[in-house]
Amino acid sequence: MHTLKKIALSLLLFSAQQATLKAQSGNQIYLFDIIRSSDTTYTFSKPKLLTQFNPEGYNNQPSFFSDQEIYLSVRMAADNQTDIYAMDLDKKTLAQVTETREGEFSPKRTPDYYYFSAVRQEFINGDTIQRLWQFPIDRMSEGKPLFKYINNIGYYQWVDGNRVALYLVENPNRLVIADIRTDQQTELASFVGRDFKVLRSGTIAYVQKYNFGSWAIMEMPISYSGEPADAKKIVDTLPGSEDFEILRDGSFIMALGSKIFRYNRYYDEEWREVADLSFYGIKNITRMAVSPGDKIAIVGSK
Repeated sequence: MHTLKKIALSLLLFSAQQATLKAQSGNQIYLFDIIRSSDTTYTFSKPKLLTQFNPEGYNNQPSFFSDQEIYLSVRMAADNQTDIYAMDLDKKTLAQVTETREGEFSPKRTPDYYYFSAVRQEFINGDTIQRLWQFPIDRMSEGKPLFKYINNIGYYQWVDGNRVALYLVENPNRLVIADIRTDQQTELASFVGRDFKVLRSGTIAYVQKYNFGSWAIMEMPISYSGEPADAKKIVDTLPGSEDFEILRDGSFIMALGSKIFRYNRYYDEEWREVADLSFYGIKNITRMAVSPGDKIAIVGSK
């Protein structure tokens, strides 16, 4: 692992004039504050463009490590691999965290807070495998793989200090719980979407993709016994959308095009629009990440 000297940034604030001038290619990551003005009304304010340092490259998978520190998956336009970058929103600095021959993506802080994890694409005997690695936050070592035999990991979420929910890239794709101490897997579902969240209730929310084209966000108790658990539907997804986030009040948000919608299972019958970001020229919103202090990072394209 290699760390570059921190680079000072000027996080770009939008104005009505700037919104029509920014024409970067590829995905960019934008930051907003979420202000809740009533039970059903939200305002997305203080917009900033976080990835002006890489306008022509790949920028994705934002992950808040705190309210002021966010990690990103970045591939510079001249590079072939994706690396992890850390951004301090308060100090306005950027640091490259990994610089390897392979590539890392999907950074997340581990439950003990002393490490972070990422999926690494490794080249072994002419093959490319994807394993989950762990790195120290202080970047004093090169890190290590967390599983010995599981090497088809696409995405993941930590359940606790020893168990991880994994999206395994197979045919069909599977959602499993795996123990880093033993590599033992417990299957939860198949034909799943790439996004899923571990809820405070001890359940997991994920996207079930049905053969006939309709998708739904499902909820299932996390089972460690190997016995199948019953899943229940929370809500149908927005058409073609598989990325979602969860706000502090437990409600779900998804995006469709430039619009963000919210669903609260306790009083909403359907998705309700809460923001239209087309004013800023943001289109095709995919992944989102919400911080403890109600900031939201949004991946979108122009």
